[in-house]
Amino acid sequence: MEITKTIFKGAWPYQKDAMSLPVASVDEAVSFYETVMGFSQTGKEEKPFRRILLKRDAVQIGLAENSGDPAQDGCFFEVDNVEMAFTEMKARGLQRDTADYDWQRYGDTLWKVFFVVAPDGLCYCIGERQPG
Repeated sequence: MEITKTIFKGAWPYQKDAMSLPVASVDEAVSFYETVMGFSQTGKEEKPFRRILLKRDAVQIGLAENSGDPAQDGCFFEVDNVEMAFTEMKARGLQRDTADYDWQRYGDTLWKVFFVVAPDGLCYCIGERQPG
């Protein structure tokens, strides 16, 4: 079955750095990002801490064993089509029946969004800019 892909256009971390999102084990966490979220590994680092670098479209993130709290971090991902993003992730194995879309305004921009909490505890808001 061919999966229709949405385009990831941007990423904004909740804390300081989308390239050092905290996880307990990069080896255990990476499968979710590759399988369900459609990211590809672009590199690995061992110092100053273990980190796996991931990329999808214009977005780059890093999962890091840096002693941070994953329950307090994550990213906002801008996509070209939020409904297609949910459909794609569900087809890739996301264990959810509904997206439970929400509307959020940041400044003058209205976003249609849904949230995904990865097995590692990181939370992601996936959103599409709305006209007007």
